Amino acid sequence: MSDRVTQEIPRVEGAVRRLGATKVPEITVAFWVTKVLTTGGGEATSDFLVHSMSPVVAVGIGGVAFAGAMALQFRSRRYVTWIYWLAVAMVGVFGTMAADVLHIGLGIPYAVSTAFYAVVLTVVFVVWYRVEGTLSIHSVRTPRREAFYWATVLATFALGTAAGDLTATTLRLGYLTSGVLFAVVIAVPAVAHRWLGLGSVAAFWAAYIVTRPLGASFADWAAVPHGRGGENLGYGPVALVSAVAIALMVAYMSGVDRRKPPTGGPV
Repeated sequence: MSDRVTQEIPRVEGAVRRLGATKVPEITVAFWVTKVLTTGGGEATSDFLVHSMSPVVAVGIGGVAFAGAMALQFRSRRYVTWIYWLAVAMVGVFGTMAADVLHIGLGIPYAVSTAFYAVVLTVVFVVWYRVEGTLSIHSVRTPRREAFYWATVLATFALGTAAGDLTATTLRLGYLTSGVLFAVVIAVPAVAHRWLGLGSVAAFWAAYIVTRPLGASFADWAAVPHGRGGENLGYGPVALVSAVAIALMVAYMSGVDRRKPPTGGPV
C-alpha cells in the first residue's frame, strides 16, 4: 500500500464519522407499502381521536406524540427501523390534524389549503436545495439535513391530506374513486423516471407526496358510513388494523435490516 493511500484512509474515515450514518431506510417495495399504511393509519387515527374527544385535546395529544417521536429520531445516531417508522406514523397523525385544522377549525376551503400547503412544500424544497445542494434522502446524514427532511415529510402529509379531501368531497369524486385516481397517479413518476428521463430524486418525492392521499382515501372509504360512500367500518377499527399491519411490516423490515448491512440508494 502506497504512503499516499495510507495517508488518505484516515481522512476518509474522519469524513464519514463527521457525516454520520444515514438516517433513512433503503427504498424498497416494503418501504412503499409501509408508507401507504402510515398514511391510511394516520388519517383513521386522527379522525378517531378528534371524534372521540375534544378536538383541542386530540390535537394536543397528537402534537405531544409527534414531538416525542421526533425527539427519538433525532437522538438516534443512525437509522433504526422502529424509531424511523414511529416518527413517520406520528407525522401521519399530526400532519392530518394540521390540514384538518385549516378546513374544519378555520373554515378554509380544501382548494385553498391544498394550494397553501403546496406553496409551503415548495418553499421547503427550495430552501433545502439552496442550503444543502441536494434533495437526496440518502444524503440525510447531518442534523440540519434531517431537519429539512422531516419538515418536507410533514408538509407532504398536510398537502396530501388536503388534496385527498379536495378530490373526494369538493370535487365529489368520493373516497373510493379518489383512491383509484391516486393509485394511477402514483405510477406516473415511475413511468416518467424509466422512460422519460425524470431524475430519481424528483421521481421519489413526486411518488412520496401521492402516497398520502392514496392511503388516506382508501382509509376514509373503509371507515365512513354508507351514506358518504364508504364501508362503514368506523375509524377506530381501521386505525387498529392499520397499526397492526404497520407493526408487522416494521418487524419484517427490522429482520431484513439485521441480516444485511444498510446500503442506501442513489435517491
